[in-house]
Amino acid sequence: MIMDNFTTIIGQSPALDSLIRSARIVAATDVTVLLKGDTGTGKEVFAHAIKNASPRAKKEFLTLNCAALPESLIESELFGHKKGSFTGATHNTQGLLQAADGGTLFLDEINSLPLSIQAKLLRFLDTGECLSVGDIRPYKVDVRVIAATNSDLTTLIDNGTFRSDLYFRLNVVPFELPRLAERSEDIELLIAHFFTLFEKNYGITAPKFSKVSLKLLKHYKWAGNIRELRNLCERLSILFSGQIIEPEHLPIEFQDESSRVESHDFVLPSVGIKLDSLEANLIHQALDRTQGNRSKSAKLLGITRDTLLYRMQKHGFFTSL
Repeated sequence: MIMDNFTTIIGQSPALDSLIRSARIVAATDVTVLLKGDTGTGKEVFAHAIKNASPRAKKEFLTLNCAALPESLIESELFGHKKGSFTGATHNTQGLLQAADGGTLFLDEINSLPLSIQAKLLRFLDTGECLSVGDIRPYKVDVRVIAATNSDLTTLIDNGTFRSDLYFRLNVVPFELPRLAERSEDIELLIAHFFTLFEKNYGITAPKFSKVSLKLLKHYKWAGNIRELRNLCERLSILFSGQIIEPEHLPIEFQDESSRVESHDFVLPSVGIKLDSLEANLIHQALDRTQGNRSKSAKLLGITRDTLLYRMQKHGFFTSL
């Protein structure tokens, strides 16, 4: 497991290890960082780790989700506003950039930042100058920016919704966070981490996954990435405290996954199977997929052509074809 200031990042997969080695080097500088990756891959956790390993570790770390606020509020939230600059502005208000002076600002979902605000952010990144809404005198701050996106910014540039100059200013050091499905060897470590967390939070005995259930989790696609795994662990910790988690305890989408697991990883359903029927069905599917080509069907099934002919005869395929 990764140690030092990156202990909040759980995992030991090669992809993650390589990423963290580079991040340790970058953390020591003030360079702008762009974190790329699907939702739930841990971009904010990674941003915190960079901050904690930087010279700004003891300074402010503030966050703005660019998709969470309307355009009219984002500018004020970032740069602040003067009293009377708009309806409801009853006093001077400090923006996040000013509040984070000397520290780090994490701009999550930067892909959702309105075009009108992108120009002001670009000016800040270039000069360190900010202009509050309704003010005429800019102010300077010293803030490191770490941005994150779950969309391809180059596609947004082509669509005219993201400035190319801002992209190149943000993309000084990019990090692509891997999807959980690409680091399946970390799943057991993450499960242990989450079960320990929920055991402490809820005062319960953590459950355990059976070997079969764990195999299903490692084959699952994890569309929601680490966040989805965390939610699953929390649910199972509460519902099956102290128990062994078998496949039938998992949500239906995980049980459906068992049908896509390779034959040597086949998961026996709790209700059992009819082996002869299953074998005949698989042979029929292979023949259908190859338009009756027996050599190709045998290859799909991982057996020799002679073995396939024997089993076809056994199941009466020659009389039915």
